This record gives sequence, C-alpha cells and structure tokens, in this order.
Amino acid sequence: MSVNIVQIEPVPPEEDGPTSAQPLDPTTSSSACPSPAFLHYRSGSSTPRSRPSSPTNSPGNGLTRFSTSEAPPDWVPKMQRRTSARKVGVERAWYSKKRVKGIVGVIGLLVFYFLMNWVMLLRLQDHGIRSESGFPGNSSLPSDSVTIPAKWRKIGKVKKAQKGNYGRMLALAAHALAEGQSKPEPKDLWLEPLVPSVSWKPCADQRNWEPNEGKNGYILVTANGGMNQQRVAVCNAVAVARLLNSTLVVPKFLYSSIWRDVSQFGDIYQEEHFIKYLSPDIRIVKELPKELQSLDLEAIGSVVTDVDIPKEAKPSFYFKHIIPILLKNGVVHFLGFGHRLAFDPIPFQLQRLRCRCNFHALQFIPKIQEVGALLLQRLRQNESHPGPLDRYLVGSFAEPVKKQTKSRAKKASRYLALHLRFEIDMVAHSLCEFGGGEEERKELEAYREIHFPALTLLKKTTTLPTPAELREEGLCPLTPEEAVLMLAALGFNRKTHVFVAGSQIYGGRSRMIALTSLYPKLVTKENLLTPTELEPFMNFSSQLAALDFIGCTAADAFAMTDSGSQLSSLVSGFRIYYGGGKMPTIRPNKRRLASIFMKNSTIEWRVFEQRIRKAVRQTKHIQPRPRARSMYRYPRCDECMCNMTITS
Repeated sequence: MSVNIVQIEPVPPEEDGPTSAQPLDPTTSSSACPSPAFLHYRSGSSTPRSRPSSPTNSPGNGLTRFSTSEAPPDWVPKMQRRTSARKVGVERAWYSKKRVKGIVGVIGLLVFYFLMNWVMLLRLQDHGIRSESGFPGNSSLPSDSVTIPAKWRKIGKVKKAQKGNYGRMLALAAHALAEGQSKPEPKDLWLEPLVPSVSWKPCADQRNWEPNEGKNGYILVTANGGMNQQRVAVCNAVAVARLLNSTLVVPKFLYSSIWRDVSQFGDIYQEEHFIKYLSPDIRIVKELPKELQSLDLEAIGSVVTDVDIPKEAKPSFYFKHIIPILLKNGVVHFLGFGHRLAFDPIPFQLQRLRCRCNFHALQFIPKIQEVGALLLQRLRQNESHPGPLDRYLVGSFAEPVKKQTKSRAKKASRYLALHLRFEIDMVAHSLCEFGGGEEERKELEAYREIHFPALTLLKKTTTLPTPAELREEGLCPLTPEEAVLMLAALGFNRKTHVFVAGSQIYGGRSRMIALTSLYPKLVTKENLLTPTELEPFMNFSSQLAALDFIGCTAADAFAMTDSGSQLSSLVSGFRIYYGGGKMPTIRPNKRRLASIFMKNSTIEWRVFEQRIRKAVRQTKHIQPRPRARSMYRYPRCDECMCNMTITS
C-alpha cells in the first residue's frame, strides 16, 4: 500500500520533505513505492569536533633515602665500626627489597591494564555478552536491551554481518575508550555554537491575519505513514485548508501494514487543544455535516490521492485543480496525504501557520505525556531537574516533578539520545547490503515483494545502482557498528549514558553487541519503563514512537544515523525551535563517512578520529533555512523564529 512505502521513506540524506525520498520517518511519496533513495540524494553533513588527549601513565621513581656513608674516623672504636657497617648493610638490603617490590608493583599494574584491554576486546567477539545498563533499578534487566520481533531474532544469531568488516576498527575503538576513561571529553561535544544559535527565538505563535471562515467547503485528510509522517501531513493539511478558505475535518490516519497501528489523531494528540489553538487561523470540525456524510465521495470525484498530487505541489496546483472540486461538491478527501505542499514559494503567513501547527498546536495526550515524563526522570536519574524542553513535551507533568524533590541537590545525569534507524523496512527499502551474504539478500528481497512491490518491479525492470555505489554515495543507513564507531571517534567516553530510539533493530541482538560492549550504559524505553507502564502502548507503534520522540528531543545531545529520517528531522527541528541554542544535534554526512569507513582495514585510529570529527563538525554551522527545505527541520527562518540580532 502506498501508505506503507511513504512511511518507510528510505533514504534522503537531507530533509523530510522536499526533494527527499527517505526511509526513516520522512514522509515519502504515498504511491505504491516511494522512489528509492538513490534517485534523489544530497549529501548531508554533520557535526562535532575536538580531539582527545591521550593520557600517559608513567610510574614515578622514588628518590633514594640514603646516601653512601663515609668511613668513620680513626678514633671510633672497632666495635662501633662493625655495628655501623652492619647497620648500613641492613639498610641497603631493606632498600633493595623495597625497590624490587616497587618494580614488581608497577609491572603488576601494567599487566592488569593490558589484561583489562584484552577482556574488552574479547567481549566484542562474544555473542553471549550481556548489556549492562548503569541506570538505577535495572539490575534485573534482560541481556536483550533492545526489543526485537521474535521473527527476526534467528536472523541476528545467524548473521555476524558487518561485525566482520569492522572487527579491526571496533577493537581500536575499544582500546581508545579504555585508554581514555580518565580523559575529559572534547569541550564542545555537548554544546552548540552558542552566539549565533541563541540569537534565534521562537515566534511562530504570532499572528497577523483574520480568522478563516472556511466557506469554500470541507477538507478530509487521511494521512499515511507512521507518527512522524502523519505529523507533517497534518500541518500541511492545515496550511492547505487556510490556502483554500475551507474547513478542515480533524485528520484521520491510514492503517499501515508496516506499522500496524490503528491509532487515530485523538489517540496521540490533544484534539480539543488542536482545534482551539488554531481557531484564529482556520475552522476545524470533528466530522462532516450529516448531509455530506452520506455522499459516495469516490463516485462524485471528490477523492484525491497522493498519486494525483505532485510532491511539493505549489499553491497554484490547488487553486487550479482542487478549488473546482470543492466548489462543485462541497468536500474533498485527500487520501494518503503527505508531502504534498511545497516549502517555497509559499506566502509568509502560511509558512508561519505550518510552524505554529507543528510547534504549538500538536501536543501529546496526557497518557503519553505522563509516561514520557517518567521516562525523562529515569534517563536523568533525577526527579528534581526538568530539562529546558520538558514543559513543551510533557506539559504539566514536568511541574509536579519539580516541586516533588525541591530540597534535593543531586545533579541530574546528562544523556545522549541516538536514533538508530536500522529497522527491517529501512534496510530493505535502501537496496543496500549489510554483510549478511546470500541469505540476507533473499530475506530482504522477500520483504520487498510483500511491502514494496513497486520497488521490486523497478528493480527487475531497471538498471539500478549497485549496493556498493549506493554506499559510496552515502545512501545506505548507518549500521549499529558504524554508529558506535562514529560516537567513539567523536569523543563520547565509555561512561556516557546512551538512550537508543528505534529499537526494532534488524539482525537483533547480535547487531547491538558493538554498541552495548563499548557503551554499557545504553538503554531503551523498554529497559527504563516497566511492562505495566508500557502495556497501554503495546501494539500501538505510533504511540511508542511518541515516547521515543520525547526521549530524543529532551536529550542533552542528539545523534541521528540518517539525516533523511522523519523522526530525526522533527526532533532536530524541535530542539532548534525551543532549545535556546543549547541543544546540540549530530547530523552525520553519510557520504563523507562512507569514504572514511571504506578505509577501515588500514586507517589508524587517530586519523579516523580526526576525519570523523571534521566531517561532523562541518554540519554544525548555524544557518537560516535553505530555500525549498522543510521548516519542520530547519525552523531558523523568519516565518518560524525571530532573529534578535537583526530585530535589535
């Protein structure tokens, strides 16, 4: 179903909307198969910087406490001479023994140090390894810190996949992390370029127009994809309703065979707040008037699918093709609606409305907010220090936590959120290979035939880039092994608390060994929340995705592994809009990283480290939204935010 494919969006390295056909969460086309990533690509880029200092351990040599004694004068009796000589002999023997003990002690410490390194390296090869969590209350956690559908667990056990390709680099990373446990992390690892970023302030809530009467008819929208694609579709629908002076019916969500979630708008977002907050902009109702409910919309030509609307359609398209249907039938149903409205050229206030919808009108329901607040408390290991974005994510549930433990002075733990986009849908849609050989190829092809039939047909009838060419162009999702190598090279130490979102990892537990070995304090929402707390969300992937959204957005630092991911795009945009220039995001340029990873069999760790940091640092520049790019991801633009350096 086109809905599914849109959701899967397998690849664009850039944004969730324009010109991108991505896997993650960007909404791709709703057609039966979104165009594979290799058809539309750009190089993304990323961020951090700083080199680690290498500490050296040199045992200090103790100074001698005794110097050679001179011969006693002749007048000293013979007996005294003998006594003195005996004394000196004893002292020298004592010193010699002490010196030997010191040398033995130093050798023992060195042996212990190398033994610990050896044990760490062995763990990378050990498939029976258990993941330590390092978070309170997790001592009884299963070794499977990542949730994997039973169907795919076998596959993970059989495949050692990429591990074989990166064994050398993972060993070097393990050694570097063990060696650098006492070293400070790079200074700017948890920071954004402060001066240029703090000058941008949220202002999408400001309005400068009269309410829309919605007199041209009603717009029904059924959005496809997962939670993140649906969020974008809702805000685009709000803008289209205003553009066409029509009334919007609260959006519906299509069921996807991939996400398998029956959740509707009111199961994820606060419906009343949505309607009320946007009432000065457009008219929103919960359902069609009774006289229109009985119409066969398809028969009268009021159903418009995503196939009928070009991606990134301009306002002129809607005036030319949609207004006539609205005026004739009084209603239009956009079926499978997603990225069907361009980002430029669009009137200023209409753009601001899209930002207002995304950053202000869409608030999670209390059930999600409450558990989201609990997740954040456990991630920080502290209840008295809400983060700067908490109130925008979990609403009033951030406040009681604040008052609850006012007297405590315990410092909250900071954590890194990692969106590991390596689920089966992404892997299959990318058309890349990940080291699993013929078995993997057959398995992914079978998955494509069921979920991406159009892509399967395209693959059979068209000459497409080879997996190697796709990887070279940066069009393959980063594997867990590549992700952990990137984090280690950037300077995140072994004690870093890591929250992993997107835990249905293809290949299962074996693909997570590198991550859990090098970063033992790694957790997912499934680790931190009890089965009872998670039970209301089970079988509702969009609601679970909302918890991941909260955990990633509130993190002290956020790292994405695919810049085309819709979740990553929305999270990074939210962090920019509300973060006040203090919420760094790591956006790897996969094309540049691919050229570095290709040298994994020969490159030295120090060189690898320098190149990764340079590649990531280049994406950290603060700049306004590029033309035709998504304001959901790049809200630094006059329509969404106010640049105080200009206004002042």
